[in-house]
Amino acid sequence: MIKRIFPKSIRSKIIVSTAAVTMAIGAITVSVCFSVFQTFLRKAEIQSAEFNMQVISNNVSADMENIESFIDWCCTNTEINHYLHVFRNQDKMPSITSADYTLRAVALNTYERLKEQYNNTPSSSTYISRVLIAPENRKIYLQISDTSATTTSAAADILYENKEFQKLLHAPDYMWNGLQPDPLLSSGSRRFLPIARPIYSQYNSDRIGWVYVTIPERLLTDYINTLPLEADSTLYVTIGEHTYQYQNGRLEDVNYKFQITKDVSRMTFHKNNIAMQVRLSNGDRRYAVSCPLGNSGWRITQLLSNQSHLAQRNVYNSILAVIIVTIFISGLILYLILSRLINRPVMQLKNRVQSISQGDFSQDAAIEWQDEFGMIGKGINQMSENVKSLMDKKVEDEKQKKDLEYQILQSQINPHFLYNTLNSIKWMATIQGAGGIAEMTTALSRLMKNISKGSNAQIPLKKELELVQDYFLIQQYRYGGSVTLDFQIEHDELYRCLIHHFSLQPIVENALFHGIEPKGCAGRILVKAWEDEAGDGARLLKISVTDNGVGMTEETMKKVLSGELDSSAEFFRHVGVNNVNKRIQYEFGEQYGITIESATGEDSYTTMTMTLPYRTEERMTEL
Repeated sequence: MIKRIFPKSIRSKIIVSTAAVTMAIGAITVSVCFSVFQTFLRKAEIQSAEFNMQVISNNVSADMENIESFIDWCCTNTEINHYLHVFRNQDKMPSITSADYTLRAVALNTYERLKEQYNNTPSSSTYISRVLIAPENRKIYLQISDTSATTTSAAADILYENKEFQKLLHAPDYMWNGLQPDPLLSSGSRRFLPIARPIYSQYNSDRIGWVYVTIPERLLTDYINTLPLEADSTLYVTIGEHTYQYQNGRLEDVNYKFQITKDVSRMTFHKNNIAMQVRLSNGDRRYAVSCPLGNSGWRITQLLSNQSHLAQRNVYNSILAVIIVTIFISGLILYLILSRLINRPVMQLKNRVQSISQGDFSQDAAIEWQDEFGMIGKGINQMSENVKSLMDKKVEDEKQKKDLEYQILQSQINPHFLYNTLNSIKWMATIQGAGGIAEMTTALSRLMKNISKGSNAQIPLKKELELVQDYFLIQQYRYGGSVTLDFQIEHDELYRCLIHHFSLQPIVENALFHGIEPKGCAGRILVKAWEDEAGDGARLLKISVTDNGVGMTEETMKKVLSGELDSSAEFFRHVGVNNVNKRIQYEFGEQYGITIESATGEDSYTTMTMTLPYRTEERMTEL
């Protein structure tokens, strides 16, 4: 049935797959739109609350500025200052018949001036419930009040003995202790924001009195009442260290703490406003917006409503649930279909490609179906066969190339050594007649035997050192014993380390002919072998050959290693070291080979150091 509905063409199968992908994209689009909608809705709600609270903040700020200006006027007005100076030592108001009856006029004029300023200052008559100005002796004071305040002459004393009043009076600036009951009222149901500031003499720095002002909480609640609040939205006002919750037109003391889980202040308009996601004490997550309330360090914070978001979220969650179920069922059906028609062939092709990558180039007829995938399978089988043929040919070519390179290098070394040996035998026969020729010939035969063993063989260091000793024995007859050869091997295990045969002789030869011989005096050659460690922890074998000859310049050292000497004679004399270096690097890589350290002059010397991987006879792999 499925075969009848779905054609064999890959194009048709891709169309069906595209339909499924389209459904998935639709679901993703709905989800993204929902997320974006939620973000913009939340941002609009935050900015709307921010705007409303900013209006309240601006109004409260304007009123507080007017009130503070009125208080500052009271502290600096000359008439009030004169009144306080005059009555600082008066215990009672003089009578009309007394000698100081003119003081009554001073008090009356000062009161009228105070009342005039009180009425003319915006917000004063509305949001200042009491103004009381008293001299230091607190006997005769001026008072303006919109309440049924006590008229007793001890009102100033009652205030002065109040602890909260003393904190306000001695504060360096305006201090906000939150809403407090007025100590001059018998009923404590009403609360006010008290302000007390000292008044200093205009002639010196002495305090001559003080002013006490009370501001009813109506200053805040009148504006907050105009703020539209949802049923689950809560408003808080922070004054100093006190926090109040707005409930039923009143500010009630509350101890609230939010655990801020995320700062979203980027959604606000004004940089001084704060928006945040908070976790309530019951575990609910809500959003809150906090704005400065005026310039007094107060803040107003609104816990935003969550009802509208829940309603919108429920609608979108229902839509998403239907889409998800539909996509899930469609995807399941599509998966079963594609698994049979596409996924299985693709997985078989993938597994076949992985097998090829791991070195299995055998043919697999199971992937040659009668459709487009079958054509790909045939191509993979053909490709694996071609790759196998190419790799076999490449390996054979590389082997032949390497053997040829070794043969060429060895062919360059053999004539070089044979030429010098025969030359030495000629000198020996000329100088000594016939004595010593047998010993030299025997050493030469051993050397020639080692050379003929093959170009890519490796031998233990012990045998290579024996070869060097045979070579040096021949050369000793030439130099008459004026040259010595010493060996320093770090430990006996190094004798079993593998080294390319006939690799130390060219270096010793270089020390003789290009180091010691040009110097024209007795010489010494030291061969050292020791174990070292590479940066990655791999074990290394290092062998150095040091002579006390004439030394080399920097340029000569580079030419010896690179084989860039121009003269044919020079090439013949230096080809041994260059070829040994190439053999090592061909075999192990560029990080191995020969390095040269040399100095010329009075303390001249040359040290050639060979670096090889640490390999022994038992294990041919690198340790």
